[in-house]
Amino acid sequence: MTETPLTPEASVIVPSRGGAQRLPRLIGALAAQEDAPPFEVHVVVDGDVDASEAVLAQLAAEHPGLDLSWTVFDENRGRVAALNAGADATSGRILIRADDDLEPGPHYIRDHVAAHAGGPGGVIGLTANVLPDSAYQRVYGDAQDEAHRRHAYALPAEQQWRHWAGNVSVPRALHMELGGYDPDYRRYGWEDVDFGYRLHVAGYPVEIWPELETRHHAAAVTTYTKARRALHSGSARQIFIAKHGADALGGDRAPGGPWGAAVRAVAALSTERTIQYSSAVVERAAAVLPAPVARKLIALQVEAAAETGRTRPGRARRQF
Repeated sequence: MTETPLTPEASVIVPSRGGAQRLPRLIGALAAQEDAPPFEVHVVVDGDVDASEAVLAQLAAEHPGLDLSWTVFDENRGRVAALNAGADATSGRILIRADDDLEPGPHYIRDHVAAHAGGPGGVIGLTANVLPDSAYQRVYGDAQDEAHRRHAYALPAEQQWRHWAGNVSVPRALHMELGGYDPDYRRYGWEDVDFGYRLHVAGYPVEIWPELETRHHAAAVTTYTKARRALHSGSARQIFIAKHGADALGGDRAPGGPWGAAVRAVAALSTERTIQYSSAVVERAAAVLPAPVARKLIALQVEAAAETGRTRPGRARRQF
C-alpha cells in the first residue's frame, strides 16, 4: 500500500467481489487522473474468491503515486457492509462510490469534487454500458440501456435520487448524518436507491451530472442474469416500500392491460429455477426470431421476474 502526506479531499470507495479481472482497468484509470485534488482509493473485497488482494498488491506496486489501500472481508457480507466499511476506513471530505467495473475518464475525481462546490448534496453520474455482443444485447439490452439514460436525464430534479447507484458522491458529513447505507438491504439492489431517497427527504439536492457519465464494463448480460436480478430487485423493492411507503415510488401497482395480464400469469409460476430454464429457451429463440418478437419475449421474462419479486419476495433466495 502507498502513503501520501496530503490529507485527501476525496475518498473513492470501491466495493468489490470477484473483481480480480476488473480492478486493473479501474485502478489504472484512477491512477491516470488529471487536475485532481488529493484523493485516496479504498477497495473493500467482499470475500476474496479470486485472489483480488494479490491483484491489489500488484496494482499498488505498479502505481506507487496512487494512495491505494484495501480491506478484505473473511466472507461475503454484502454491498452495504462493504460501502460502510470503506467510508469508515477513509478520511476524505467527499466520498465517491465507484463500482469495480467502471472506467472513469481523466477528470472523474476533479468533476465529482467540483460538483459539490455549491453546497451539500448528492451527485450522480450515470453509466454507459460497454458489453460483449450477444443476442440479448442486440434485440433488447442496447435499446434498454439507451432508454434508461434518456429517461434519467429527462427527470425533474426532485426525482433524480432514484438513480443513486454505482457512480455517485456525497460529502462525508451527509453520509454520517444518514448513518450510511441501510443494512436491512441484504440481497441485490435498492440499498443505493434507499440512500438517495433519504438524502432527498432530508432536504438535500440529489442531481445527475451529465459530465460524470462513465463507461461501465459489466459482465456479459443474458436473459437469465437480467431476469434473476429483476427478481431480486423486485424483492428488495418491497423493503424500500415497507420503510418509506409506496407513494415515494409513485405507487406499487400490478401491471395492467393484456400485457400486464401476461406478465402476471408468468410471474405466478416463476421461481429462480424456472427462470433459469425458461430464460435459456428465450435466449435460444431470440437468436433466430425476428427482433420485435424476440424483444417481447425477453421483456416478458424480465418483467415477470420483477413482478414475482414484487408480489412473492420470498422466491428470491440465492445470494449474489
